[in-house]
Order: sequence, then structure tokens, then C-alpha cells
Amino acid sequence: MTRKQRAVELVQELPGIYPTAHCELDFKNPLELLVATILSAQCTDVRINIVTKALFKRCQTATDYAEISQEELEEIVRSTGFYRNKAKSLRGMGTALVERHAGKVPSTMEELSGIPGVGRKTANVVLGNAFGIDEGVVVDTHVGRLSLRLGLTTNSDPVKVEQDLIKLFPQEQWTLLSHWLIWHGRRRCRARNPDCKECQLRDLCPSADIPNRFLNK
Repeated sequence: MTRKQRAVELVQELPGIYPTAHCELDFKNPLELLVATILSAQCTDVRINIVTKALFKRCQTATDYAEISQEELEEIVRSTGFYRNKAKSLRGMGTALVERHAGKVPSTMEELSGIPGVGRKTANVVLGNAFGIDEGVVVDTHVGRLSLRLGLTTNSDPVKVEQDLIKLFPQEQWTLLSHWLIWHGRRRCRARNPDCKECQLRDLCPSADIPNRFLNK
């Protein structure tokens, strides 16, 4: 089976396995999603959703993030890890939005990527989930791991993995593809001890039943 053939089969199977797949960060608007995504680096969505409950009450506008003190913001986001850098990024984000975008989150890759703390992955999350724009594929640790295991790429660099996936899947499915793979990575194809026995994608996966020590982390 070629990569393209496997991609076609996956598109047929994944919607039935995960019909409600969606972004698991809690947000009500583009600003909240941008903030949550910046905080999510090296942290679980569950922890982020706990932290943002308080944060979103304290900071509701870009101006709020621009004006909150570093010390207060650090205290609020401390449990997400790397809290000093994250607080700095959020304050820089708020300032950039106020000064360059009238306090609004922009809806283009170029503009989003110019905001402190925002890389291509974060921009893809916001564009796809807050604006419904399929600009690219979000490649987090789950998507990267599953792309290797499923034989969709031989690359480990997120940028290269994204380019490989873009070539294989229709653009209108790029955002959903990330959700499908992330959900599968969290629920079935975990980094350690993947549940190959019960996996619905077993017949499509070239890595199925390979001893864990040979699986990509």
C-alpha cells in the first residue's frame, strides 16, 4: 500500500472512529484559543483548561494581557510549566495585538506568526479552530508520532511532517486530520504501550504489533 492509498483509507476510517473529534482546549473566542495554545506547550490540555478558567476571568482583552504584571501572570500560569517564558510571551502577545491589530487576533498565517510566542503550529491551531481556515496541519507530538507509525512520513521534524501530510490529504480535511490523529494518539496509539490489539486502524498500520522498543517514540 502506498502512502497515498493509506491516506485515502484513513480518511474513510477516522471519521467513523472519532466522529466528534475536536480541539480539547476550552475557548470561547480566538483570543482565548490563542492564549490557551501558547500555554499548552509541554503541558496537558486538562491542566491548561484548569488554569485558563482563572486566567480568562482576569484577562478578557488583549489590553489586559499587555497591562498585567509579569509577576501576577507568572503566578496564574505557574502550574503549566515554563511559566516565566509563557507569561512573557502572553504579555508580548497582548502588546502586539494592541499595537498592530487593534486588539484583535488576526486571521492570516503571516500576521499570526509575527506575534510573540506564536509559531506555525500555534497559528494553525487558531486558524483552523477559531476561524475555520485550513492553512496547514497541526503537528504536535501525537501527530508526529502517528504519522511515523502509520507510514505517512519518514521525517521527525514537524515542518517536514506537515509538508508530507499536506501532500497526502485534501486541504478541507487538514484541521480535522490533526484532531483525528491527536484523539487516536491519546486514546489508542500512545507513545508507550500502544493498544495495537484493539486498534481500529490495525489493518492499515505498518507498525501494528511491532514490539514497543522498535516503535517511534
